[in-house]
Amino acid sequence: MIKKYMSIIIKAGPNDTSDSVIRKFQKRVALEGVIQEYREMEFHKKNSLKRQERLAEKRRKIMRAKRYLDAK
Repeated sequence: MIKKYMSIIIKAGPNDTSDSVIRKFQKRVALEGVIQEYREMEFHKKNSLKRQERLAEKRRKIMRAKRYLDAK
């Protein structure tokens, strides 16, 4: 599934340095997940591999939740 992104626009304030504007841009790109999605689309993955990854992620979340509840 390909997401269509709007342009990421960062407006520099009067007291912002170029470094701070770049940091704001990098943070926005990370939050939007642009780089992560690009890396996922860079190479084709078989549907079976995608399914295995989704199931593994679900298992990890369940195990984390169990560990969290057991710690209490």
